[in-house]
Amino acid sequence: VGGRFWLNCQKYDNPRAYPIRPAARLGDAMNPALPRLWSDALDANPWFAALPAAERRALLAEAEVLRLPAGAMLFRQGDPALAAGGGFYALAQGLIKVSTLRQDGREAILAVLEPGNWFGEISLLDGSPRTHDATALTALDVLVVPPAAFARLMQGLVFAQAMARLLAARVRGLYGLMEDTTLRGLRARVAHRLLTLARGDATQSLDVRATVRLPQEALAMMLGITRQTLSRELAALARDGVLRLGYRRIEILSVDGLQALADGV
Repeated sequence: VGGRFWLNCQKYDNPRAYPIRPAARLGDAMNPALPRLWSDALDANPWFAALPAAERRALLAEAEVLRLPAGAMLFRQGDPALAAGGGFYALAQGLIKVSTLRQDGREAILAVLEPGNWFGEISLLDGSPRTHDATALTALDVLVVPPAAFARLMQGLVFAQAMARLLAARVRGLYGLMEDTTLRGLRARVAHRLLTLARGDATQSLDVRATVRLPQEALAMMLGITRQTLSRELAALARDGVLRLGYRRIEILSVDGLQALADGV
């Protein structure tokens, strides 16, 4: 089966193990433009928005559309870089959980990707297997730039430099996680992670949202702590008037107060 496909929207554990049918590329005449919802999400992403218009058009012209139901896995840790359906991804609609398993079998959530994020480039650049699991938290619309198309785009200096900037942002994020683990106390770690999520996690927008929509259990898994420990920390922040707790959401009442805690002030 060719690399361009739509997935039948049923709840599959591994979408690549089930029948697929051809889909058109976004660059085809039959698909001249992105849906407005997708376009708005992509344009709001700082990395994509910074690309020159010619590179944005060239990237989207190579993209194919993949639809996944909630619970399906876009890829698994250890998948080959050139596996069918693989490539450089953009999340057009939905939420993706990037995670791995600890040695004790517990899941560790590394990031939650929201619409507009581009990801999956590392395996295409070094040829190594996927390093993490990517799971659909909701139904997804994903744009996929196949490996061969990505390699062609990388021949262009402007696009290659843009990819270098994207990788640099990833490295900065990893250093931030290392600082959280080694230098910050627990309350500062909680505050810092909430601020990161309020900026869209991997998106890292300059704007801080007033509400973080995430179950507390997922936040605990991101921090590598128990749900009970996180509840105590959040309750203390709520008593201090920094945030308000709701069902599957956390409202930030004082960005400055949260930032001061994250900085250890």
